[in-house]
Amino acid sequence: MTDASAVLPKPIIANRRQLLVGGAAVAAVGLTVARPGKAYAASTAPASVTSASTTSPGDQHWGGIDRGTIQRWAQDTWASMVALTDPATGLPADNMSGPLASPTRSGYTSPTNIGGYMWSTVIARELGIISAWECRKRLTQTLRTLAGLKHHEPSGMFYNWYDEANGDVVTVWPENGTTVYPFLSSVDNGWFAAALMVVRNAEPKVAALANSLLSKMNFGMFYNKDARPGIGGLLRGGFWDVEPVPPQGFVTGNYLGIGPDVFYTPNHYDILVSEPRIATYIGIAHGQIPPEAYYSTMRTFPDNWDWQEQKPVGDHHTYMGIDVFEGAYTYRGMHIVPSWGGDMFEALMPDLFVPEASWAPRSWGINHALTVRAQREFGLDDAKYGYWGFSPASHPGGGYTAWGVETLGMDPGGYISDMQGTHIDGGFVGIRPATNPNPKWGDGVVTPHAAFLAMQYEPVEAYDNLVKIEGKLKAYGDGGFYDAVAVKSGVIAERYLSLDQAMVLGAIGNVFCDNVIRRNFIKGDVETAIKPLIGIEEFGAGVIS
Repeated sequence: MTDASAVLPKPIIANRRQLLVGGAAVAAVGLTVARPGKAYAASTAPASVTSASTTSPGDQHWGGIDRGTIQRWAQDTWASMVALTDPATGLPADNMSGPLASPTRSGYTSPTNIGGYMWSTVIARELGIISAWECRKRLTQTLRTLAGLKHHEPSGMFYNWYDEANGDVVTVWPENGTTVYPFLSSVDNGWFAAALMVVRNAEPKVAALANSLLSKMNFGMFYNKDARPGIGGLLRGGFWDVEPVPPQGFVTGNYLGIGPDVFYTPNHYDILVSEPRIATYIGIAHGQIPPEAYYSTMRTFPDNWDWQEQKPVGDHHTYMGIDVFEGAYTYRGMHIVPSWGGDMFEALMPDLFVPEASWAPRSWGINHALTVRAQREFGLDDAKYGYWGFSPASHPGGGYTAWGVETLGMDPGGYISDMQGTHIDGGFVGIRPATNPNPKWGDGVVTPHAAFLAMQYEPVEAYDNLVKIEGKLKAYGDGGFYDAVAVKSGVIAERYLSLDQAMVLGAIGNVFCDNVIRRNFIKGDVETAIKPLIGIEEFGAGVIS
């Protein structure tokens, strides 16, 4: 998520809520999960979900999971999505508080939020929560509204913030009245395009509307082929199509060569285990970005960049003529390829769409399962919170925070896991001594959507964790699980976020509805282009013998 070519010793980071916080602005794909409570060794192939028990996800009781409870969670989560959505436009707000019957909506939405609402609508139909007729009606309304929204016509990309009530581009931030300079984000447009790809295949009667938007989107607009000289190109964080005032730091140019120059962010997304890889996948599948871009991103930063969280271990491999350091971090007897912040979202949200574990069993098939295991062991065994699942979400005391497991992230500042902002510092071998290798953890904050993302790999453990979050922590309302909860104080962030609720439904849809998101996303060019590309790689991840 950084600019690899920058001369600064530390990178510029753009996470999924940076602008919000700053006010700126297959046929059937087999489920691939680790056996409950265990993770893959480096040589172990992914197991089928049916290995967890003799029953299947469609049965009422599946390996200790009550299907009725899952259905209730899905119904309530869908109710929150309905409440988030403006009935006149079909656009969901970014977040809401208050009762579902009279919600207080945020006054802004994003392409990611809109995409999440659309794939959630498909899942609600698959689960029988809404009829096929209602599904088509909702999708048609949203797509027709989208067709009329202002966007960047040369690239087909959408702005980062719209008013959900009327579709206008946000230029004044509703929460504090500050000026917003309309911005176009590569990662947000990636999630939006992914949703369009799901919708066009899941509901053929709206395919023409979805394709009319998707066909105009060209991710080459974000792709700087010279980002890593001698190695390859990377995606920019995004661009302004009108110069922001006062200047916010930008690079003038136009990678498509169509239309006037734009004002690009100075940062690139340069690590692999991060959410922008969905945009890279789509750009490659559509022939807009070269396949080599996948290997231009880093698995970890080089082992001599001593400012990062810990010294990585690993070897160099060559793919498509690119030298790749297959680095990994060490945690609790595991080698894991880290994300930037050590959160579940960066690692596992792209996996909702691309069956990474089964397509790339020697890389993602190992790393995803180990990431889930590490999050669980951190929450239960290291921090001893009694609960687990850490990902950017609301702060129980108000606002928004990037929660994570610091040891699993490269960010030297670290994504925190507790209300006290506790950090761990294990040092950097041979260079930087440890200053706080064994911290005393405080009031941990767990985020239910993170546990749902984990359900693909540890279904029973994730389910049991969520049952406790609902039953003991009471972090549950009419719209499903609240966004976050502090486990010791019991303070709850009593609001719903569109994206986080959409991740909940996306995970349920894949695990309990025959990979409905994945199998609709990968139809067409995705499997042909992406499966062989990622399948050749071997990460440095695995259980340490």
